[in-house]
Amino acid sequence: MVDAVPAPLTVRGRAKADRRDALLSAAARMFAARGFNGVSIEELGAAVGISGPAVYRHFSSKQAVLAALLVEVSESLLSGGEAVIAGAADAHDALAALVRFHVDFALGDPDVIRVQDRDLDSLDDTDRRQVRALQRRYVELWVRVLSDLHPGADAAALRIRAHATFGLINSTPHSARISGGAPRSVVRSLLEEMALATLAP
Repeated sequence: MVDAVPAPLTVRGRAKADRRDALLSAAARMFAARGFNGVSIEELGAAVGISGPAVYRHFSSKQAVLAALLVEVSESLLSGGEAVIAGAADAHDALAALVRFHVDFALGDPDVIRVQDRDLDSLDDTDRRQVRALQRRYVELWVRVLSDLHPGADAAALRIRAHATFGLINSTPHSARISGGAPRSVVRSLLEEMALATLAP
């Protein structure tokens, strides 16, 4: 049986999708700067040129905006990590590709990382559990690759390595940005080098 091909979006549908994406981008930027509780629906709407009530055409509440932001980025990390591993020649290649992939994410979405760190508890229990479950699955991708590179190593110890690496990669782009630090290319190179030095045999 051939899967049905999704119908192309109409002009109106594309405009609505673009507005939704714009709202999520604005939310990431504003929540990172001022915190979830420091941004109103009216301010979020104004950031993309619509009224506060018009935001409800796209999201049922401000909390739904936060949920979409964090759930969707967690889904993207998981699917991207799976694709990286599937395309790797061996475990060494997979680890290097995972590191590059995560550095790309951290350099591209430092605001989302800050929102995740500070405002995850503002989600309701269902959404928070979904984000956590997706994140655990992403960690296990790394643990699986690390297990191939470190035969016999304790899985809990490998998870600690993975989480420590995320801490390094996730915090540095934000720190570099607010301190007017090194060029992006330099930050990327250093992060990849340090992560691989920590993780590779």
